[in-house]
Amino acid sequence: MSFALPSATSRIPLSFSAFTAARGRGRRRRDLFSSSSTTTFAMSSNPITPSPPQLQHQHQQESSSSSSSAAAVDAATHYHNRTKHSLTGGYARGPRGLDWANQPNPFLRFLSSPLLPLLHSPPEPHDDSPPYHSVFSSSLPPPQPFSHASISRLLYDSLSLSAWKSTGLSTWSLRVNPSSGNLHPTESHLLSPPLPLSQQQPSSPPPPPPFSSSSFVAHYSPKDHSLELRASISPPDLPLHRSLLLAFSSILWREAWKYGERAFRYCNHDVGHALAAAAVSAATLGWDVCLLDGLGHDDLHRFLGLDRSNTPSPDWLPDRPVRGRLPWVESQHPDCALLIFPFGETPPSVDYAELALALSRLPAMEWLGKPNSLSKDHVCWDVIYKTAEAVKKPPTYGEGFSVNPFHRSPLISPDLYKDMTVRQVVRKRRSAVDMDGVHVLEKDTFYQILLHCLPSGELGLGEKQGKQFTLPFRVLTWDAEVHAALFVHRVRDLPKGLYFLVRNEEHLDRLKSAMRSEFEWERPEGCPAGLPLYRLARGDCRELAKQLSCHQCRTLPQMGVLA
Repeated sequence: MSFALPSATSRIPLSFSAFTAARGRGRRRRDLFSSSSTTTFAMSSNPITPSPPQLQHQHQQESSSSSSSAAAVDAATHYHNRTKHSLTGGYARGPRGLDWANQPNPFLRFLSSPLLPLLHSPPEPHDDSPPYHSVFSSSLPPPQPFSHASISRLLYDSLSLSAWKSTGLSTWSLRVNPSSGNLHPTESHLLSPPLPLSQQQPSSPPPPPPFSSSSFVAHYSPKDHSLELRASISPPDLPLHRSLLLAFSSILWREAWKYGERAFRYCNHDVGHALAAAAVSAATLGWDVCLLDGLGHDDLHRFLGLDRSNTPSPDWLPDRPVRGRLPWVESQHPDCALLIFPFGETPPSVDYAELALALSRLPAMEWLGKPNSLSKDHVCWDVIYKTAEAVKKPPTYGEGFSVNPFHRSPLISPDLYKDMTVRQVVRKRRSAVDMDGVHVLEKDTFYQILLHCLPSGELGLGEKQGKQFTLPFRVLTWDAEVHAALFVHRVRDLPKGLYFLVRNEEHLDRLKSAMRSEFEWERPEGCPAGLPLYRLARGDCRELAKQLSCHQCRTLPQMGVLA
């Protein structure tokens, strides 16, 4: 369970963590999919996308956006409150069953786009990835050059398929990056310099033009581990040096098909998984990753060529869930972009206004490929698209680009990792579906897991957790805002009860005042000195943990730790 402390200055992690204006008026209505009533927003039509000459004017107007940002935060808060599950009011609105005939295709493809097959990394025992603990607790390996082979490894160990599962007549895939419900709304896009043939793969055919001759924008296809060319870019039009851009977008319909109104929450949740997966995979190649937080929604929209691939949405969204043939709900929602560059070198200089101007020229280029259809029929959960419209991020070019220093994560003992490599860990990750109620988690293993959750890593005397310096959190540009509540049971020599991990110690006093006065706030015995873990209350919380997890696992009361 995560815990975000409300604050006037806190960043709400929706749509790239910042917001534009939301205009609307409240109205009461009855929902077709539920007997309860609620408040919703009636949004105006989509704002006009600014043309390239407006970029400088847009930059000058950034300082006047505080009121519109506040309105957008209100819209996000409204959505958050409306889509929370409640112990008294029941579950948030969603479909009353799964429409299997219209389950969205989990694989977006751009038909007729030139294809670049990527290389598959060697299986065990030829795994050449570094030890898992080393990328967190020591310096990263020397940077690899950007090439066909290295980009293949980046995507293979972060966003590719990791397994196929089947039962009866059903077959489905799993991916390296986790996803709520295994629905995978997140799509990945790469802006890369020309890819030469890697010297490490001399027997492989070289990438064909234009992959090998010019910079390009491509969509990553995890099903066959390949890049689908979307557009070729002339080098003068790309103000980046020795770096890659990796961008993420979400297809909200993939989550809404199963989860209804809560889908926007899960899409943003899954983008966070993709960010972390990319950061860890890049580290194995000696690359650093940082969020390009100064770019706005419209910049990313141009970067991804969404004017060419998205079906236009209607000028007015409905005031209730609507079922029918609605192809525009399959559109991609731009989320964020990452800059990937060699670790240890002077970070590249990013002029956001110059980069935005370059991205504004991309829509005029020749875009290749047409997206495949994902479903025959759809449901438009109106509050999702109204909220997505409200929280579009404005550009913040004036904030500049900076990279946090690298801090190692505290290491109790490398023996806890059993010599596992990064690839062994990330490609064998699975969700917990069954607990036997017998096995016990060792206390040092439990503490080591929590040490990996610290944003600042090892600190000097008197320093506090909060700044995000460790992998994978250093990809984000703001201080940690999310804390963890843990229901602890079968951990050896640790009393059962409710525990709390404070990930930003500047929040500690406010957290205490916001919680029950009877909470203990005691450090557990043997807790490492730099781990701000507190026991709030002793007791058996298994039934409560099961209830808060929506009763999704029959044996959940037997689990060791629930976070």
